[in-house]
Amino acid sequence: MKRSTIATAGIAAAAALVLVGCSSGNPGGDPSEPSDTGTATSTETEGGDAEPVTISVSGWSLDTTPEFQVLADGFTANNPHVTVELKEYDAAEYNTLLTADLAAGAGPDIITQKEVKFLTTFQEGGQLLDVSDVPLPDGISGTSSYEVDGVAYAVPYRQDSWVLYYNKDLFAAAGVDEPDGSWTWDDYADAAAAVTTGLSNAGSAAKGAYLHRWQSTTQGFANAQAPGADILSGDFGHLAPFYERVLAMQDAGSQIDFNTSNANQLTYQGEFGKQNAAMLPMGTWFVATLISQQAAGEADDFAWGIAPIPQLDASTTGTDGTPVTFGDPTGFGINARVGDDKVQVAKDFLAYAASEEAASALAGIGITPALVSDAVAEIFFAVDGAPTDELSKFAYSTNEVKPENPTSNQTATVQGILGDLHTAVLSGSESIESAIAAAQQRFDNEVN
Repeated sequence: MKRSTIATAGIAAAAALVLVGCSSGNPGGDPSEPSDTGTATSTETEGGDAEPVTISVSGWSLDTTPEFQVLADGFTANNPHVTVELKEYDAAEYNTLLTADLAAGAGPDIITQKEVKFLTTFQEGGQLLDVSDVPLPDGISGTSSYEVDGVAYAVPYRQDSWVLYYNKDLFAAAGVDEPDGSWTWDDYADAAAAVTTGLSNAGSAAKGAYLHRWQSTTQGFANAQAPGADILSGDFGHLAPFYERVLAMQDAGSQIDFNTSNANQLTYQGEFGKQNAAMLPMGTWFVATLISQQAAGEADDFAWGIAPIPQLDASTTGTDGTPVTFGDPTGFGINARVGDDKVQVAKDFLAYAASEEAASALAGIGITPALVSDAVAEIFFAVDGAPTDELSKFAYSTNEVKPENPTSNQTATVQGILGDLHTAVLSGSESIESAIAAAQQRFDNEVN
C-alpha cells in the first residue's frame, strides 16, 4: 500500500480529542443527514421507517482505547435506529476469550480482528462471514491481509506503520544533523554513534537510539525490506545483516543492550519520553501517546519529529521516493452466526468504519486510519503537540506498508519460531548463524 504526501496547510488545535479517555461526542456528523454507507434496508418497514436494531462489537481496554466508542458514536449518528453495544475482552487474552465465546455461540455480531495472524483461525472455523460485497473507498490499505482465496473476511479500519521518532533537542545538543529522509540503516547506526558521543561530551548519558525488545523491531524491517524475503518459505538468512547491525550498535554503546532492557523491563515510552534516547523506531500509534504524555507531564517537554524509517539502500530513500516499512491493519469481521435481521446493518457498520468520515474521526483522536487522505492527514497533524514539520508529514503519509504477518494458518507458528530466534541472538545465548539454522530446522519439523 502506498500513501501520498499531504499538501501544506494551516494547522488547527485539537488536543482535547487525544486526551479524552473515551469520546461520547458525535464525530460522525449530523444525524439528520443520510448515511454515506447506506441505511440498513433489511430493517426498514413499508412506511420507510427503520426498525430498531442492536449489534454488538468486540473490543478491549475500552477506557483507554477510545476508537471503538468513536466508531460506534459515528455510526449511530448516521443510523439512529441502530444501537451499538461494545463487548469488552481482556486485551492480553483477547483471542482466547473471543474464540471461547464464538464456540459457545455467545460471540459478538462484529468481531474485531486484533491480530492478522489469527484471521485464518476464525475463517477456517467457519466463524466469519464473507464481506467481499462491503463497499470500500479508493486508497484504503490493509485489505489484502483479510483475504483468503480471494474472499474478504474482514475490513480494515486502522493501519499503523513504523517510522523513526527523534528528539530534536538532543540532536542539537550533540551537534549532529537531524534525519532528513535520506537515511539507510548504516546512516542510522552512524548517527546513533555520533549522537551518543556528542551527548557524552556534553555531559549527558543519553544514548543515540533505543531499540525495544520486540522481534518486530528487527525482523519487521528485514522482512519488509530485504529482497525476496518470505517468512513462510522457511529461509531466514535475510535476517543476519539486520541482527549484525543491532549487535554492533549494542557493542558500541550507542543503544542499550537487550539484556539490560529486559532485566529492567524498560519501556519505549519511558526511554524516549524521558530523553534517555534520541531516536526510536516505533509505530505511528506512539504519536498520540507521546502527545498525551507530554501534555500530562509524564514525558519531558522537548521538540520531536518523525522521519521515514531507515531503508535497506538508497533506492527508496529521499522525499522524492517511497520508503518501505511494515505494519498490520486492524479490522472488523462479521460473526457467521449473526441473525439475518442484522447482516445488512453489520455490513453497513463495516463500510462506515472504512470510510473517510470514520477515518477523520479516528485521526482526530490520534489514531492512524486505514484510509489516509490529505484531509485525514491534516486532521491528524492538527492535534496540539503534534509535529508540524514537512518531514513528519511525509513520513506519516508517504510509504509502502508491507504486512508483518502474512495471511496464513502457518503464520502464528512461524512467528513463534522467529521470536525464539530473536531472543537467542540478542540475549547472546546463540550466534546469529546457529540461531538461524535452528529456526530453519524447526520450520522443517513444525511447519512443513
